[in-house]
Amino acid sequence: MLALEGVGRRFGALTALDNVSTSLGRGERRAIIGTNGAGKTTLFNTISGDFPPTSGRIVLEERDVTHLPSPVRIRMGLRRTYQTPLLLNDLTVAENLYLAVRGIRDGRLRLWRDSSHPRDLEDLREAARRTRVEDLLDKRARDLSHGQRRQVEIGMALAGSPRVLLLDEPAAGLSQGERYELSALLQELPRDITIMLIEHDMELALGFAESVTVLHNGKVICEGEPSAVAADPLVHDLYTGNASV
Repeated sequence: MLALEGVGRRFGALTALDNVSTSLGRGERRAIIGTNGAGKTTLFNTISGDFPPTSGRIVLEERDVTHLPSPVRIRMGLRRTYQTPLLLNDLTVAENLYLAVRGIRDGRLRLWRDSSHPRDLEDLREAARRTRVEDLLDKRARDLSHGQRRQVEIGMALAGSPRVLLLDEPAAGLSQGERYELSALLQELPRDITIMLIEHDMELALGFAESVTVLHNGKVICEGEPSAVAADPLVHDLYTGNASV
């Protein structure tokens, strides 16, 4: 579903990503872990098209998307969330979800309602159901708790049946109860969606993922099944501050 081939990203003299290569199969759950500054969010920004790589290739479903703009990647089935939930605070949950659904449709900029409107409402309700916010549809985004905002943002990313979903630290700032709710929500997502997850909560990340990629200084230093990565001495040293990589 998604392949990175020697992807690099530089900001002037700073190398944020250095020859990153990995691939994900259809429906795979992948955790991206690493200490602060490892390049995790830069990796997501590069995959999603927020800014292009300075070297290498990004392939989505066998199509080279390296130089395609973000809106095109979105309409191809790539979605993402950000570290801070990006909601329109003066709108209701339903209105936020509706805009996400309309945003991926052909003719989304028309000023009149077309025949696809019932389908839009159906997709809105399905996104709300999947993210457990059906009871919040009439509530304004500004009145939501932090955990509820996360759920709505994931619901917006699920609009239009994405093929690849990138989740950037979805558990950041959540209470223990909200983390439990988020973990259950993620486990219930359709298996035909390929998911990459950046997360500092190791219990959540390793419990969700089928495979793990460890980044350090923009490089992939370890990749494999969660149990193997957790037992890797280099990974252990990184998280205890004893690594010299």
